[in-house]
Order: sequence, then C-alpha cells, then structure tokens
Amino acid sequence: MKPDLLLVEPMMEFIEERLDANYTVHRLYDESQKETLEAALPKIRAVATGGGTGISNEWIDKMPSLGVIAVNGVGTDRIDLAHARSRNIDVATTLGVLTDDVADLGIALMLGVLRQIASGDAYMRAGKWGKEAFPLGTSPKGKRLGILGLGQIGKAVGRRAEVFGMDVRFWNRSPITDTSWKSCASPVELAEDSDILCVIVAATAQTQNIVNADVLKALGPKGVLINIARGSVVDEDALLAALNDGTIAGAGLDVFVNEPNIRPEFYSAPNTLLLPHQGSATMETRIAMGELVLSNLEAHFAGKKPPTTVN
Repeated sequence: MKPDLLLVEPMMEFIEERLDANYTVHRLYDESQKETLEAALPKIRAVATGGGTGISNEWIDKMPSLGVIAVNGVGTDRIDLAHARSRNIDVATTLGVLTDDVADLGIALMLGVLRQIASGDAYMRAGKWGKEAFPLGTSPKGKRLGILGLGQIGKAVGRRAEVFGMDVRFWNRSPITDTSWKSCASPVELAEDSDILCVIVAATAQTQNIVNADVLKALGPKGVLINIARGSVVDEDALLAALNDGTIAGAGLDVFVNEPNIRPEFYSAPNTLLLPHQGSATMETRIAMGELVLSNLEAHFAGKKPPTTVN
C-alpha cells in the first residue's frame, strides 16, 4: 500500500507524476476530491505544500497520522512550526536551493529601479524617443547597500552587490560573525546608513511591519527599498505614503500582503517596479525545489530525518 499524501497546491507536472507513483495523492485544491479527501484524512501521513500557502493548524489537526510537511519553498510563515513539533511532525523546506535565483532577482529589481528599466520600456513603446528627453538614471557603483536579514540569500545579495562596486552593511536578528561587512544596531540605523535597503528578513510575528514609517524616513528621499522577503514585513500603508510624498525615491517589490490580490494603489505609485513573486521562479530552481521536496518525503518514509527539516 502506498502512503497517503495531501498535496495542497499544484507542483510541476513531472514532480506530481513522481508523487503519484510513490503515494496515494489527495489534492486539496481539486474540488472533485472533496468528499473522498474527508474520508482519507485519518490515513494521511505527509503533506506537500508551497511556502506562500503553508497549511493551517486546523488542517494539521485533522490528520492524526501526519508525520512530515514538505514545503516547496523556504517560507514557513504560514505554518505553525511549534505546533507541528508538538505533534512530532517534521517541517522540511527547500532551503539553499533557491538562494541564487532570489538573490539575482533582488539585484535585478535594484538595477531596474536605479536605471529606470520599466519606465524606459514604456517610453520606447510610446514612441517618445527623439521627441522627449528621458531622465538620467542612478549608478549602483559607490552606493551603500543595506541588507535587512543576513541569511543565505542576504549574503548572496551582498556578494553580488560588491561586484557592482557597492558598500555593504546589514542588520540581523541574531549576531553574524562570518562577515567583514558593517553591522548596524537596528533597522532604523541600517536605513540611515544605506542608499538602497534590501529586505530579506524571515517573516514572523516579530518581523511583521519591521519596515515601518520610521525606517522609510531614515532611508530618505534618495533611498530605494527592495523587498524580496514577504509582504508582511513591510508596512504597506507607510510604504505607499512614502512613495507618493517623496519620503523615499522608489521601490522594487516582488512580494505583497494578500498577494495576488495586491492593493491597487501600487499600480500608480511613482518609480515603483512590481513583480508577481518571482524570486525562485526559474525552470532550473523549480525543478531543484521539487526534487528536494521528493527527497524530504523519501527520507521520512525511510525512517530518516528529512535533510532540510527546520523545526
């Protein structure tokens, strides 16, 4: 008998094929399976879900046989890690696999805002070249990059920024000793000492709205905010106000509160580059993430600790 598994959201087709080959897969997102899923809940031993979706305690408690939650992503803000541990459930992410692509996107957003890539494209498509002047951009060289949250992705962003001639500093919730970059005592102090503030901090109850009006004011009228973390770590009311009144110069945003239903005010915010949560969205990384989800599940059912267990 194949173990029963709950698939919370779709994955790449060939990953789902391998899940189907090894498990009896119950698809939470498939309305046609709603009745059979209820009957299967006591037998389900594993969950596969996305980092942005997670799974609630209500669903976890419906599955008394559950032993592992395999997350296709690094975010765990939608999973109660302590509650899962209290039930002896391992939560395993795809930690490390998506580091480079997310870091690349952070740099791309920064360059996109500084060099006005989106507005330049719109200018060209409107046939304005040769008719209207296009404003000068800003070089990253010599600028101060502040990294809010110096984990694996933060360090990868910092290394890339140095290639562009940038001066890196950071703030982290816990001490970091394996870097020569300048450490700042608080998010406000980091923003005061930065030209570009890149937000990569993990989303928790403690970091909700950590980028608030005070941080944005400290970043200043020439400062740029980049968010490749989660929407919840930025106070969107404060950010929209700061963009519209010139408190900061611009923003590059890949994540939002209540995505994909983002606030329409972002569409008209000046000098703001928007992406639909594309940090890990390359074919290569999504394949590697799916493979790691499979590996974590295989380890659990082989009686081993999943290699990237985070709780």
